[in-house]
Amino acid sequence: MIYFHIPFCKQACHYCDFHFSTSLKYKDEMLSMLYKEVELRADYLEYKNIQSIYFGGGTPSILEAEDISRLIDKVSQHFEIDTNVEITLEANPDDLKREKVAKLRQTEINRFSIGIQSFFEEDLRWMNRAHNQEEAESCIMRVQDAGFENITCDLIYGFPLLTDEKWKMNMQKLLDFQIPHISSYSMTVEKKTALDHMIKTGKATAIDSDQAADQMLMLIDRLTTAGFEQYEISNFAKNGMYAKHNTNYWKGKHYLGIGPSAHSFNGTSRSWNIANNAKYIHDISQGVLPLETEELSALDRINEYTMTSLRTMWGINLTIVEDKFGAEVKKQLLNNAEEFIYNKQLTQVENQLTLTDTGKLMADHIMSELFIVD
Repeated sequence: MIYFHIPFCKQACHYCDFHFSTSLKYKDEMLSMLYKEVELRADYLEYKNIQSIYFGGGTPSILEAEDISRLIDKVSQHFEIDTNVEITLEANPDDLKREKVAKLRQTEINRFSIGIQSFFEEDLRWMNRAHNQEEAESCIMRVQDAGFENITCDLIYGFPLLTDEKWKMNMQKLLDFQIPHISSYSMTVEKKTALDHMIKTGKATAIDSDQAADQMLMLIDRLTTAGFEQYEISNFAKNGMYAKHNTNYWKGKHYLGIGPSAHSFNGTSRSWNIANNAKYIHDISQGVLPLETEELSALDRINEYTMTSLRTMWGINLTIVEDKFGAEVKKQLLNNAEEFIYNKQLTQVENQLTLTDTGKLMADHIMSELFIVD
C-alpha cells in the first residue's frame, strides 16, 4: 500500500487538525519532492506488489489530473502495481467540475472518496467547508455520469446544527444516489482548531455526546436496513465493496506514506514525516528523509493489533493472538474482555472477539481496557 499526503487546501474547515497549507505557492516544488521521496524509499516495503494507492490530505483533488498521473507513474517505476489495484482520490465537491472529472477519467484513478459531510447549506457554512449544497449533489452526478462506480462519500454527525430529521435526510440522499460505500464520523473537537476556539469563547455550542451516540445508532440501523455491512466502526459497504486500502490498514498490512506528516509501517517499526512543508521540501531536496522512527515492542504490536482489528466486523482473532504473541497473552486478553462480554459490549463466537452495537459507542474505552500492560 502507498499513501500520498497532499498538504494543500483552499481553506481550513473549522474542525480539521490535519496537516495542510492554504497556499499553493510551493505546489510544484512539493510535487518534485514527492517524486523524489518515492525514489528514496523504494526499498522500504519488503513486498513490491502494490494493491492500493491512496491520495489523501489535505485536498488531493486540488491537484491537476496530470500531477496525479505523474505520481502514479513514479510509483510504477519502483514498484509492481497490481492489475486489480485500487487507486483512491479524496476529493472536495467544489473541485469536481465537469472538465476536471473528465480529465480524471483519463487517469488511473478508479475510486473517489468525496467529502460531502452534509447536504444542508447552514451545516456547510458552520463547518467552513469550501463547497455549497448544490455542489454536494451535482458533483456526485458528474462523477457517476463519467462512469465512476466505486465511490465513497463522507458524512459527519453529532454536531449542534444537525437535527435527527436532517440526519435522516443526509443518509437518505446518499441512498438515493446509490452510493456503494459510506464513511461517517462523529464530530470531534481537536485541540487548537477553530472549532475548539469557538466553543471555548462561547461562539459555538459544545458537542453533545448523547446526540452523537443516538445519531450513530440511527446510522447503523438505517444503513444496515438498506443492505450495507458495517465492516468497520465508521465504514459501511454494500455488495462487499470494502475499501481495500483502509481494510489493509486495519488488518495490519505494511504501507509506505509519502509526503509531509505521512506515516509508514513495516511490521516492526512505525515512522512519520515532519509536518512542515518547507522543512520537508528542504530535506528531501538534500536527499535526507525528514522522519522519526519508533521501534515497536511485542506489547506495542499486540495492542496495535487489538486497536485496529477490534474496529472491524472481523474483530480480534484469538488464534492469531496465540500464534503471534503466545498463550499467556491470549489468556490475559480474554481476562480483560470478561467484563465487556458480560455487559454485552463485546461478543465472543469461537475464536473471534467483536464489538456489539452498544460496544461501538464506547469502542475507544474498550480497546484501551483490553490493552496488555507489563
